[in-house]
Amino acid sequence: MSDKTPQPSYLSTPILLLMAIACGLCAGGNYFNQPLLHSISVGLGISETQAAMTVTVAQVSYALGLLFIVPLGDKFERRKLAVGLMTLAAIGQFISGFAVNSAMLFTGVGMAGLFSVAAQVLVPMAAILSAPSRSGRAVGMVMSGLLTGILLARSVAGLLSGIGGWSTVYLVSGVIMLAIALLLWRKLPASKNPHTAGYAYILASLFTLLREQPRLRTRALMGGLGFASVSALFSTMALLLAGPAHGLSDVAIGLVGLAGVMGALMASLGGRLADRGLGDTVTSVSVILLLVSWVLLWLGHDNLWWFIAGMLVIDMALQGIHINNQTVIFALSPQARSRLNAVYMTSYFIGGASGSTLGTVAWTYGGWAGTCVLGGILAILAGAATVTDRYVKSRMLNDKLPAAATGQ
Repeated sequence: MSDKTPQPSYLSTPILLLMAIACGLCAGGNYFNQPLLHSISVGLGISETQAAMTVTVAQVSYALGLLFIVPLGDKFERRKLAVGLMTLAAIGQFISGFAVNSAMLFTGVGMAGLFSVAAQVLVPMAAILSAPSRSGRAVGMVMSGLLTGILLARSVAGLLSGIGGWSTVYLVSGVIMLAIALLLWRKLPASKNPHTAGYAYILASLFTLLREQPRLRTRALMGGLGFASVSALFSTMALLLAGPAHGLSDVAIGLVGLAGVMGALMASLGGRLADRGLGDTVTSVSVILLLVSWVLLWLGHDNLWWFIAGMLVIDMALQGIHINNQTVIFALSPQARSRLNAVYMTSYFIGGASGSTLGTVAWTYGGWAGTCVLGGILAILAGAATVTDRYVKSRMLNDKLPAAATGQ
C-alpha cells in the first residue's frame, strides 16, 4: 500500500466560478446594510448613528472570524469547513431579516459576519488547488467574485428594499447561501494540509509568521490602511446620498454602488499581472489612485457624477492593492496559506472597522468634508506603508534570501 498522499486535481474554471459566487455571497452579506442605513433607522426607530454602527459590528465580527476561524483551514478539511461556515452565516442572515429591534439586528449581523469568513477559507484553497503558474489567476478569479458580491450587494439591497422593505435582502440571501453551500459540498474536492497541529499551536503560529515574515507585516499594514480609507466612505455614503444634497432613495443609492464594479475586474487583472511579475507596479499605481479618489469624492458633495467617478476609482484602487497583497503573502509559506491569510485579513478588517468608526465620527463632527479629509490621510499612510514594503523587499533581495521569502 502506498503511503504517498494523493495530489488533488487542479480546479477547473467552472469550480473556480462556483467558489467565486460563494465568496461573493459570503462577503456581500456584510455590506447589505450600507445603502439601507436610513431605512433601518426609520424601520427600527433608532438613530442614524446606531444604524451606521451595524457596519462596524459586521466588520469586527468578520475580523474575529479571520483571527480565530480561518487558521483552521490549515488543520481541518477545507471543504467541510467552508460549507459549515457558510451554513452558519446563512442562519445569521435569517436572524437579521426577522429582526424587530436593534439588538436582534446586531446579533444577526454579527453572526453572519463571523461565519462569512468561509470566503477566506475558499480564497487560499483556490491557490492551493491551482497550478503554481496560475495561482494568481485563480486567486484573482475567486476574488473577482467576492468583490462583485460586495459591490452588487449594495445595489441588490437597495432594489429589494424598494420591493419588500430593508429586511428582504437578508431573507433572500439566506436561502441562496444555503443552496450554494450544497453545491460546494457536491462539487469541491477534499483538501487538507497533511501536516496538522493542535489549535493552540495553530493560533500561536500566527504570531510566529508575523514576526518572521517582514513582508507579511508591511502588506498587512498596507491592506489595513487602504481598507480603512475605503470604509470611511462605505460607512457614510448612504447618509450623504440620502441627505439634502442628493436626496436619493435606497434603490438609487444601491445603483450608485454599481460604479465600483470595475474594481472587481481590477482584481482579476491584478492577479494576471502578478503572475507576470508586475504586482509591485500595480500596487503603487493603486495607492496613488486611492488618494486621487478622495479628491473626486470631495467634489461629489453636491455633484453626483463626481461622486460616481470617485466610487469607480476608489474601488479599483482598493482591489489593485488587495489582490497583489494576497499574491505576495500566499508565496511566503505555501503550507501556511490559511494562517497567512488569517493574519493579513485580520489586519485588513481591523482597518476596515477602524475606518468605519472614524468615518462616522468624521461625519458627525465635520460632515462630508471631514470624511474626505480622513480618507485622504489614511490613503497617504497606505502610501507610506507601500514605500516601506519596497524597502523591505529590496533589503531581503540584497541579503540574498530565497525568492520565495520575498513573495515573488
